[in-house]
Amino acid sequence: METIYLDHAATSPVAKEVIRDMTKAMEIVYGNASSIHAAGRVARKHLDGARTTLASKLNVNPSEIIFTSGGTEADNMAIFGTAYGRANEGKHIITTQIEHHAVLHACEKLQKEGFEITYLPVDQTGRVCIEDVQAALREDTILVTVMFGNNEVGTIQPIAEIGQLLKDHQATFHTDAVQAFGMENINPKKLGVDLLSVSAHKINGPKGIGFLYAKSGVKLASLMYGGSQEKKRRAGTENIPAAIGFATAATTATSLREENRAKYVNFKAILCEQFNLADISYKVNGNAEHGLPHVFNVTFPGTDVESFLINLDMAGVLVSSGSACTAGSIDPSHVLVAMFGKDADELRSSIRFSFGLEHTDELIREAGKRTAAIVKRLVK
Repeated sequence: METIYLDHAATSPVAKEVIRDMTKAMEIVYGNASSIHAAGRVARKHLDGARTTLASKLNVNPSEIIFTSGGTEADNMAIFGTAYGRANEGKHIITTQIEHHAVLHACEKLQKEGFEITYLPVDQTGRVCIEDVQAALREDTILVTVMFGNNEVGTIQPIAEIGQLLKDHQATFHTDAVQAFGMENINPKKLGVDLLSVSAHKINGPKGIGFLYAKSGVKLASLMYGGSQEKKRRAGTENIPAAIGFATAATTATSLREENRAKYVNFKAILCEQFNLADISYKVNGNAEHGLPHVFNVTFPGTDVESFLINLDMAGVLVSSGSACTAGSIDPSHVLVAMFGKDADELRSSIRFSFGLEHTDELIREAGKRTAAIVKRLVK
C-alpha cells in the first residue's frame, strides 16, 4: 500500500534540485562569508546570490532580507525586535486569535513584560474584520502582526486593507507569510507591509533556514549578539548551502505557482467528489473566496480526531489536525476555537489535508477513498 503524504503545511519533502544544489555547495563553498580571503569571497558571492534571488521573489531590495533559522525565529525577530526597538514610543500590540504559536507565545511573553496585547477575533471563516483592526488602533500602538494565510484552515487575511489602514499610523506592520510564500504573489511594498516572515521547508527547501523581510529604515532591535553578520541584525555564521537551497526552492515554487494553484484547487474538488460518492457527511472549513489553495480543512461529524488520525496513518494517509493529541485527551485547535467557539463539534472532528508538488489526481483520489472508508467505519 502506497503511503500518501498530505501534510505539506507542516513540512514538505526536499526537492531533488534543492538537494543537488546544496550538495554541490557543501562540496565547493566551504569558506566563511565574513572572511576576506579568496574562500571567503567565494562564500560571500554565493550568499549574496541566494539573497538576491529570494529578494526578487518579493520585489524587494536584497539588503532588506535577513536570513534566520526559520519562520519561528523570523516571527520572534519581528515581534521582539519591534517591541524592544520601539518601547519608548508605546507598548500596545495588535494581533489575532488565530496566529501561529511563534507569534502568540511571543506576544504572551511580552504581555508578562508589561506590553498590552489586543487579540482580535475572527469570523467563522477565520477572517479578521478590518473594522475591528481600525477600532483596536491606538496612538501608542507600535506593532500590528497579522498572518497572511492561516496554516490550519488556509484563510487569507485582508493584508492590503490593513496596510492601507496603517499608512498614516506609526505602527509597524508584520505578517507571517510562512504558508503563503511561493503560493501567493506577494509584494510587501504594495501591501504596505514592513516585516514579513518566510520559511524554506514549507516550499520543498531545507529545514533550519528562513528569512525576515525588513523594510529599509524600520526600527528593529537585534536579538542575537556576536559577529556583524546580516548587517549587524542577526549574528552567527551564515548557512550558505541552506541559503542556496532556499533560493532554488523559491525559484521552483514561484515558477510553478499558477500551475500548482490550479492543481491544488482541483485536488480539493477531487476529495469532495470522493466524499460525495461515498455518501459521508462532511463540512469544509475556511474561507472559500479568500483561501490558500494547498490547505484543505474538513470536519467529519461523528468522528474523533485522535482515533481518526491513527486510522488514517494505518491506512497510509498522512494528514494532521490543529489539535494537540495526547493519551486520552485533546487540546483543541486554538484556530477552530476562535472560529466556532470552545464547545463546537468541529474541535473534535476536523483534519487538515495539505498538498504538494509530488501529488497527482490519482493519489488524491485514492486518499479520498481511504478517508471515506475510515469515516464510514468510525461513524456508527
